[in-house]
Amino acid sequence: MNKIYITDLDHTFLRSDLSISNFTKQRWNQQSQNSFVSVATARSFYSATHLLQGFEINAPMILLDGSFIVSPDKKIIDAKFLNKEIANELILEAIRFSNLYPFVIGLKDEHLNECFDFPTELTEVQKHLLVNFKKDPRLKQFKNVYATDKTFKVVYMGSFEEMNPLTTHLKALYGKFFEFKLSPENYSGGYFLTILDPLADKAHGLSKLCEYLNKDLEDITVFGDSINDIGMFKLAGVSVAVSNALDEAKEHASIISEHSNDEDAVAKYLDSIS
Repeated sequence: MNKIYITDLDHTFLRSDLSISNFTKQRWNQQSQNSFVSVATARSFYSATHLLQGFEINAPMILLDGSFIVSPDKKIIDAKFLNKEIANELILEAIRFSNLYPFVIGLKDEHLNECFDFPTELTEVQKHLLVNFKKDPRLKQFKNVYATDKTFKVVYMGSFEEMNPLTTHLKALYGKFFEFKLSPENYSGGYFLTILDPLADKAHGLSKLCEYLNKDLEDITVFGDSINDIGMFKLAGVSVAVSNALDEAKEHASIISEHSNDEDAVAKYLDSIS
């Protein structure tokens, strides 16, 4: 296998209702017979594997924006955890500055079980997201949420008017310790502020994947739509932005698809090169 195909999930591989067409499933699984195929997503292992039941994955999965990389046989290749003490200082500073509380996502054990802690005080965007997670066994609610030794990321959610000043304030204080990503969230219409280890991004994950497979970055084709895909776009041999991608992402893509995530953009590209 010489070629590697890595796709983002939300607004790229997944349709807007989080479904995936039979055509995409068949074309993807067909591609896996002679290529390495996997995903690079902000989603966790639990969430990604739940959505991809019946899909072949034969290369490491780049998860949680690149902070967690897992082999197809569930071995941990790399994990980038936040500094617990500084992350908890940041959480307290955000409460003081704006009275906003985050979601905190981490690893519970070596069996890939995850923690998804959320606060009692929620923004409207957080409430909207939780509607889709009602039956998620990872969820635990606390009056105060804190980082642990195995926290991957801290995520704030709200309107742009809430998230933009919070981002500016926290980045000024903690920018040398963490990576800050402020992005629109199309499902809810709000914004996410994701706080990660500085080396936790999809570009880092792509490099680790190449090391694991002993392949060159030139051998990789990536698909994406958003700001957290730009690092991959810059590294991969071929980068494909779906038609619904953010303009900022399209600027860094080598190919802009005529098709959107709702029009099987990834599968149609794979068809076009077969």
